[in-house]
Amino acid sequence: MSKKLLSVCAAAFLCSVIAVGGQAPAGQGGRGGQGYDQVTLPDGNGKDIVQTVCAECHGLGQVVNSGYDHQGWQLTVERMVSAGAKVPPERVGVLVEYLTKNIPEKPKPPAVLVEGSAKVSFKEWDLPTKGSRPHDPLATPDGALWYTGMYANVLGRLDPKTGQIKEYPLKTPGSGPHGLVADRAGNIWFTANSKSYVGKLDPKTGEVTEYKMPDPAARDPHTPIFDQKGILWFTLQGANMIGRLDPQTGEIKLVKSLTLRSNPYGMVVNSKGIPFLVLFGTNKVASIDPNTMELHEYPLPNPDSRPRRIAITSDDVIWYSDYSRGYLGRLDPATGNVSEWPSPGGPKSQPYGITALHDEIWYSESAVRPNTLVRFDPKLQKFQTWVIPSGGGVVRNMMINKDGDLVLAESGVNKVALVDVQ
Repeated sequence: MSKKLLSVCAAAFLCSVIAVGGQAPAGQGGRGGQGYDQVTLPDGNGKDIVQTVCAECHGLGQVVNSGYDHQGWQLTVERMVSAGAKVPPERVGVLVEYLTKNIPEKPKPPAVLVEGSAKVSFKEWDLPTKGSRPHDPLATPDGALWYTGMYANVLGRLDPKTGQIKEYPLKTPGSGPHGLVADRAGNIWFTANSKSYVGKLDPKTGEVTEYKMPDPAARDPHTPIFDQKGILWFTLQGANMIGRLDPQTGEIKLVKSLTLRSNPYGMVVNSKGIPFLVLFGTNKVASIDPNTMELHEYPLPNPDSRPRRIAITSDDVIWYSDYSRGYLGRLDPATGNVSEWPSPGGPKSQPYGITALHDEIWYSESAVRPNTLVRFDPKLQKFQTWVIPSGGGVVRNMMINKDGDLVLAESGVNKVALVDVQ
């Protein structure tokens, strides 16, 4: 197996493990492990590809426990090929047909539509590299939309006015670009999820600067964000750490999360320059002192909560998407009080990407079919939902652009979207 494929596979498998609360589902071991030995694939043209190519990266249990329709398997195979899977081009169609026939999509919760007063319109763009798996979006002051092509090892820039897309290849193969943020000078910063560094792209020259982690245990850098002083903060999910990078000196400082296997994930900064983050591996939100890097945890009342992404309103109140329970949550750090509302799509809807616009909360339900865009009005405590036209394919993150519209990365369908909020 190539080093590039190995690193991306490891990241993909880690995500599948974390999504079920830190334990791999039964029968999903690695090649040669329990999952591989106990799975018997149906006969058919394409079985040999699954047994050789797919099993090089995934336990066969992970494959058979997936399940997609034809389009879903086509997009999944394209992602794996983009990541380095050695499927001959003439056999891609054979593999897709075999998987579609023998491992069909399992029932998913249907999208639940809730009417309301707000109006939106969607515009979506296909990305030029198949299977690139856009993970995070970024809206910059010049009106451009950026995305991380996690499996294609590129950063991409889209001009919404012309539809023109330019992709910037990273210099280290298999970096697995994940989170995105821009500095005041217009440089684009990203976390290299698979190669344990933070990178900076100069869009004018295409030059990439890499800031390696000072600790070999500091793997899986995840979400980056700048504070008001220009210091870059980032989570390291697999390493269970939080990092601080000074762009002026390149110095990186790391601290470990107070809770083991807590999987630090989404992050925001409040009006006082204090970073807050959600701990996806447990039922907690945390803050970090920007000077001492001392951590403080806020336990959520339900032990089954798994907050995955985070938003913040103008009153410095924290909002989170409870991925495991299908809830939207509100935490007031000043009092520790928590309020929760069941998401319209139900307990299996898996709320994910989230942001705040004019102190209203917007997020996506990632497990309903098709994915939905959800709006919550805190004053009226009412929801409104829309179907994402392309299906969404899991909206892992979203943000607001300078015009007050939503920017979405639709990783499963290889698109980015702009949502005009009227």
